[in-house]
Amino acid sequence: MKKRHTITAALPYANGPLHIGHLAGAYVPADIYARYLRLKGKDVAFVCGSDEHGAAIPIRAKKEGISPQKIIDKYHTSIKKSFEDFGISFDNYSRTSSKIHHKMASEFFNELNKKNIFIEKESEQLYDLEENQFLADRYVEGECPKCGFDEAYGDQCESCGSSLNATDLINPKSKLSGNIPSLKKTKHWFLPLNNFEDFLNKWFLEEKKDDWKTNVLGQVKSWISEGLKPRAITRDLDWGIPVPIKEAIGKVLYVWFDAPIGYISSTIEWAERKNIDWKPYWQDPSTELVHFIGKDNIVFHCIIFPSILSASGKYILPSNVPANEFLNLEGQKISTSKNWAIWLHEYMEDFPDMQDTLRYVLTTNAPENKDNDFTWKDYQAKNNNELVAILGNFVNRVVVLTHKYYNGKTPKILDLNENEKNLIDEVYSFPKKIGISIEKFKFREAINSMIDLARLGNKYLADKEPWKVIKTDESNKVDTIMNISIQICGVLSLICEPFLPNTSKKLKNQFNIKNIQWEDINKNNPVISNKIEKSNLIFRKIEDEEIAFQLEKLNDSKQ
Repeated sequence: MKKRHTITAALPYANGPLHIGHLAGAYVPADIYARYLRLKGKDVAFVCGSDEHGAAIPIRAKKEGISPQKIIDKYHTSIKKSFEDFGISFDNYSRTSSKIHHKMASEFFNELNKKNIFIEKESEQLYDLEENQFLADRYVEGECPKCGFDEAYGDQCESCGSSLNATDLINPKSKLSGNIPSLKKTKHWFLPLNNFEDFLNKWFLEEKKDDWKTNVLGQVKSWISEGLKPRAITRDLDWGIPVPIKEAIGKVLYVWFDAPIGYISSTIEWAERKNIDWKPYWQDPSTELVHFIGKDNIVFHCIIFPSILSASGKYILPSNVPANEFLNLEGQKISTSKNWAIWLHEYMEDFPDMQDTLRYVLTTNAPENKDNDFTWKDYQAKNNNELVAILGNFVNRVVVLTHKYYNGKTPKILDLNENEKNLIDEVYSFPKKIGISIEKFKFREAINSMIDLARLGNKYLADKEPWKVIKTDESNKVDTIMNISIQICGVLSLICEPFLPNTSKKLKNQFNIKNIQWEDINKNNPVISNKIEKSNLIFRKIEDEEIAFQLEKLNDSKQ
């Protein structure tokens, strides 16, 4: 494993609140990975920030009747608070309107421009005659040429994930006036992606073919095999980072040129606050760089941004981009425009202190290899039948019995038979097993292993029946049974931290267990304490009425 780790999660767009699709795609898996590495004692920089440029911001501003600045201030504040309340453990959460970011993005452009990386050319772009302006990506909507989806944007199709140019759309319409746009010449600066095909083939298709997810490899292979084309990295817009050269007055940097650089500027912000050097986290080959994103962002993180980094020549390239597929909701695609979504801030209002339940459901149901579906009924079932009935039930039984028989003090193991020795070996094999899954970005597999340990604990208690043994001549055997059960609880309290951080905290407090590093969880260092606090249920059951309310709320809000 590398010396240090730079972890990024996709910059959320500051034109609306967060929903569960965002969490499932990027933020929960990134947080699991970051928390796990910290438990391993690794040097981690986990960064993100609000993406505040691009055409969608002034569109939203116009809709709400306020300025673009007020829009980004409103949603940046809202998004940041939601992340904090939910418990995503960013080392730094920044925003692309910051001075540091404007400076970094401008420096990138100037550096590549001086190296003659860009090409300048006039091209015909969509133009709204009524509004008297060019139509940037999000100002135009039409039919996707790849899949036929009739509400594709000018930069990408949210149905199939294809990256597009506005002029690729079939039957385009202006989102400003509703009119069919005309074509008008304008000058732009282009990143000639075709010049990077050899680099991408070698770096990606040769070096990464055995390490990366098949969905990522497949999409990138498809793009390269079709032949890459120059892509404009400037736009005719009055909102964004001004192109820092005289001959480009009135133009701004394309949001997908500046947004990934936001990872670097967020890292600089964090490093300045800590009074350390930011450069090793982006320029030292002994650093692992991992981007957590949804599949709609693959092309930007695996083709465009690596090409920019490569052209600079100073920066490391991503070690992995474990992109997830899409999460649907009740059998339908999540749609912010149609209000078909579960908004994170509303979830936390309706289910206070139940962040971990949502983390659990989103992780066990993560769209790692294919699109998956979130349903409220499944959410209820996973909470009641797994978190409450398996993990919560096991812990509660152990606590209650320990207080009943030993006044909350951990008994000593008297002797172990061969089966019990094997059981302890199995218990302490879980951290390694889960760690391997996390390092391979198989978070569903990892969290299923975690709940399997709780299942193992329940089975052990059910088989041994200490409440019966205590009444026999062999009552001293209960000491061993309870000690092993307490050890299982101790291991659970530690290995659940990347997935269920609030639950981990509760368990550690209940069992008086101090933080220890992941590698130190072993049978030679039993995870027990002398004093166990009285029972305090760590999960609650979710009633049918609550689910019925959420389903009604969802259907009533749909536009």
